[in-house]
Amino acid sequence: MFALIFKRLALGLVTIWLVSALIFLGVEALPGDACTAVLERDAHGEALEKCREIMGLNAPALARYLSWAASAMQGDFGISANGQESISELVGYRVRNSFLLAAGPLSVGIPLSIFLGTVAGLRRDTWVDILFSTGAILAMTIPEFVAATILILVFAIWLGWVPAIVLTPADAQPLEFFPEFILAAVVLTMLMVAHIMRMVRSSVIDAMASDYVQMATLKGVPYWRIVFRHALPNALLPAINIIALTVAWLLGGVVVVEVVFNYPGLGRLLVDSISGRDLPVVQAITLIVAATYVAINLIADILSLALNPRLRSHHMRRG
Repeated sequence: MFALIFKRLALGLVTIWLVSALIFLGVEALPGDACTAVLERDAHGEALEKCREIMGLNAPALARYLSWAASAMQGDFGISANGQESISELVGYRVRNSFLLAAGPLSVGIPLSIFLGTVAGLRRDTWVDILFSTGAILAMTIPEFVAATILILVFAIWLGWVPAIVLTPADAQPLEFFPEFILAAVVLTMLMVAHIMRMVRSSVIDAMASDYVQMATLKGVPYWRIVFRHALPNALLPAINIIALTVAWLLGGVVVVEVVFNYPGLGRLLVDSISGRDLPVVQAITLIVAATYVAINLIADILSLALNPRLRSHHMRRG
């Protein structure tokens, strides 16, 4: 078991290293650099040389990559293209805000989606299943910006219950974002519940039709014991990966939702940095998002191995 975890951890570290190299190469391939982007018409002569000296752009590409990667491993991403802000401090607030925005959907959405998916799977083809499944399909097919616009129109403009957008600055205390981020959290919860519920429903249907459940039924095991002791634990295993992807999607910054609601999270900062060609910030955010996806998927793999002895023995035989 520990050998498998070590292999997955090593693979995750290699993946992050490859992603960091691709990010750096991608930025290097762009025309110009951070200094030409920020100086624009003044990108010449002494001003350009001074900027490149401050940003460390005069060094060879390999040396700059090694220096950037080594600093990033310590949480230091350098300074922004304007040379006035620490990227670590700038990104730190946005990471915190994205975690804050994701906290509500994660704490409410995961239990709710598992409950709804289980009920729909156990009541397959009944009105309950049709109602839940139809609602999930609608939530999955409606684009994020459309759902956000509808919620703003109804609850912010018509009813006036909550603010339409977030006006609180990025470095404010977490409680200051309430209730401005409620509508954004509701949109994310709707999307999250829809995707996970569909997966849980399918897994529950497959588990209830399996041989071990049929055998337990023939032996006279009570129905709800079959559900909670046999069907549900096995049904949740396939859902772990999609839950992990959803969690990574939330923590990595939800670009569309954050832009619509003007929420100062990681996704909004990425859009602003791309628009302003602040390449050092883009590099930092992209690496953070990639590391988040790798870490969450690593945790999901470890959970799957820990909860599924058959999967663990299969990997051991292959090893």
